Amino acid sequence: MTVPVINAVINFSTGPSFAQAFIIGEGILGTNILADSAAVIVDVSNVVDSVSIKRGRNAQADEFQTGTLTLRIVDQNGDFNPQNPGSPYFGLLNPMRKVSISATYSGTTYPMFSGFITSYTTTTPKNATDVVYTTIQAVDALRLAQNAQIATVTGATAGDLSGTRIDQILDQIAWPDSMRDVDAGLTTMQADPGTARTSLAALQTVTNSEYGAFYVDASGSFVFQDRSVTTASIAGTPTVFNDNGTDIGYFNAVWRLDDTLVFNQANVTRTGGTVQNATNAASVAKYFAHTYNIQNLLMQTDDVALDYARAYVASRAETSVRCDAIELDLYTDNYNTGIIAALDLDFFDPVTITTNQPGASTLTKTLQVFGVAHNVTPNKWRTTFTTLEPVIDGFILNSTLFGVLDTSVLSY
Repeated sequence: MTVPVINAVINFSTGPSFAQAFIIGEGILGTNILADSAAVIVDVSNVVDSVSIKRGRNAQADEFQTGTLTLRIVDQNGDFNPQNPGSPYFGLLNPMRKVSISATYSGTTYPMFSGFITSYTTTTPKNATDVVYTTIQAVDALRLAQNAQIATVTGATAGDLSGTRIDQILDQIAWPDSMRDVDAGLTTMQADPGTARTSLAALQTVTNSEYGAFYVDASGSFVFQDRSVTTASIAGTPTVFNDNGTDIGYFNAVWRLDDTLVFNQANVTRTGGTVQNATNAASVAKYFAHTYNIQNLLMQTDDVALDYARAYVASRAETSVRCDAIELDLYTDNYNTGIIAALDLDFFDPVTITTNQPGASTLTKTLQVFGVAHNVTPNKWRTTFTTLEPVIDGFILNSTLFGVLDTSVLSY
């Protein structure tokens, strides 16, 4: 049985970049970053005991959350004791140093997590023969954006597209261009309000105004996707999972039918505008009122805010059975396609999940991946995908924005 190989690398340099420094006369242009001295980068893969990674979106908050890593390593030599002068890392063990986890399988290396160390915790063994472990906790760059306070955003004037505004905010916190993947955006912004807030709050306001997505990918880059990408990706070719042996196998499917994601009223307010309301009366009569409120968005007109409210309610007024999560066991025999799926699928990738039920019935749904978690030990590798329907249906959103949605059917 062939399973992936974990790669764990710690970069003890300062700054956000995970690349090796480029010194004049050394290094590789286009791969390394320019610096005065090379970073101290160490591969600790051979002492990894376990890895736990969690990245994804909070469905009810409609926002991606900070990704986390727990990396436990065997530390029999006291290398991660910050007071050990014999440690090869003596003087380097500080919080906010960089750590990257990847997996190599069948000749391909897949990024799994890139972030910043928040703590090193070392166990105290009872006996001299006990194994000593150091547990490293890390977070991805969303935490850095949460920690960075801003007020003004240089160059952020009325008429900017949302992608331009995202770049301006990232410029404000000196985030490297090489660690961004920013779509142009489709919504024009007001001038930045210039209020004191975190850079993450500013980035999320722009993202919500676009009906887009903002997150950190497994390589550590900030990603901004506009609504054309987030809504259209569900129409791509899905990866197919089935528990009957015909497609990629899985277990622990969580199917649910509830009202958690029902919203039949929406109140959307832009800065300087009035509240724009949309209601689906039939849904309210069926499920009672479920109200979505969002304020201080930056679209330029109330009409665009109203489009947002209408599209949100039209997408969320009804509910149906969905699969919230599935789990893959990468130590399954003859599981090549499952291993590739576990390492390759990421946010917004479409998946079709079928679970066979008693009475020759099935549960089947095509959804998007919105969360990825890996739990790896020496004799186990489990990957969990959390899945959801699109936040806003692409057809409904585009119909609303182009003024062709039949609002009478939707009971606004």
